[in-house]
Amino acid sequence: MARRAMLPGTVSIDLRAATASDEPFLFALYASTRQAELAAWGWAPEQREAFLRMQWLAQSHDWAARHPRADHQVVCLQGQPVGRLLVAKDAAEWRVVDVALLPEHQGGGVGTRLLTQVQDEAAKAGVPLRLRVLRGNPARRLYERLGFEVDAAPPEEAAAPYVSMSWTPAPRQG
Repeated sequence: MARRAMLPGTVSIDLRAATASDEPFLFALYASTRQAELAAWGWAPEQREAFLRMQWLAQSHDWAARHPRADHQVVCLQGQPVGRLLVAKDAAEWRVVDVALLPEHQGGGVGTRLLTQVQDEAAKAGVPLRLRVLRGNPARRLYERLGFEVDAAPPEEAAAPYVSMSWTPAPRQG
């Protein structure tokens, strides 16, 4: 089932279930998130492609195994896929496993709208949201702006590349 959210102005965001036919787009989206990192390594295009495919498949299999019932949605603007939203929901908490947008659609309010929509739905369900983000990822500022807080980590995880963050809805009135 597709859902629609409005961005400021008249641009709408459509969410639809990801299907096998989305795999080429989802790989291209994943690759777009790693371009700057891989460019610094000086690898030939074939090496980058092989590495990205291996990493993407490993990530896809891991997430499917850990979150088999997650809502995996493709984010579309004006009918064109521009990102994905993967949210695992259970009775105790919801986890934003992945939210990713093509670089040309970052910083324009799409991510904010997606996450506030998930926050609204989690608040109605009365559950906290959790996510993990690379320490240096610029998206961390967005999460903090939306009220996500860094979870306390054990000392052995102090140097880990990822931080865990949580958002808890306000208690319901009434």
